[in-house]
Amino acid sequence: MQELATETVGSGENRLVFLHGLMGRGKNFATIAKKLGDDFTSLLVDLPNHGASPWTETFDYDQMADQVAHTLQADFASAGPVNVVGHSMGGKVAMRLALRHPELVSKLVVLDIAPSSSRGNFDHLLGSMLKLPIQEFTTRGQANKALAPAVPQDGTRGFLLQNLKKTDRGFVWEPNLEMLYSSLNTVMDWTSTDLSFDGPVLWVAGAESHYIQPEDSQTMRALFPRVRKLTLKGAGHWVHADKPAETVYLLQQFLLDQ
Repeated sequence: MQELATETVGSGENRLVFLHGLMGRGKNFATIAKKLGDDFTSLLVDLPNHGASPWTETFDYDQMADQVAHTLQADFASAGPVNVVGHSMGGKVAMRLALRHPELVSKLVVLDIAPSSSRGNFDHLLGSMLKLPIQEFTTRGQANKALAPAVPQDGTRGFLLQNLKKTDRGFVWEPNLEMLYSSLNTVMDWTSTDLSFDGPVLWVAGAESHYIQPEDSQTMRALFPRVRKLTLKGAGHWVHADKPAETVYLLQQFLLDQ
């Protein structure tokens, strides 16, 4: 099993792992990790089929969790369990990691996702990316202009275009875009399990997001009996981007609480 691409940020004595969402990469959490750097050494992970990490032929949350576990066991968590934060798709990976490899996880933080079928507009977003004639572009500005009609929000468009990589043969998509697009039903799904994790869990919802519904609480508590749910006012689905200072504060309070 191949190890995943990672970056280490900070120098604190506590160990913290960040797992990003669909079309993201580890460095999306760099700002948060730097602000936590005095208390935490953070590992920013590129999940499979994203960033600089290896591609797979199919999309499978348990396989992804096992790949993260393999990477952590090799070094970052070799001395004992670590704290894990996951957002959206990365939150589902983080939950499966805690359920399948509880010996690796001390505390778990799940950002704006539930153990249920997700509700998002990634079919439109990834489909719009695939329609771009990137082989014709010579600058990122051209790609930005071409994507703007389909994705008018500057922040969302910039988030997607971070995945455009310049090579000797022109622009390419760094993630395994076609496979991820064809697997969106699986990406948005959740497979039920009889496993549970008895460590502390913080579940953070964005008040302006619809990814977590009231009916998800029962399933979440069955899987994670020690879960505590908080809702961040003014935050959408990307809670850490919308409310970075508040996210840092919540992580400090929860993860450093003895």
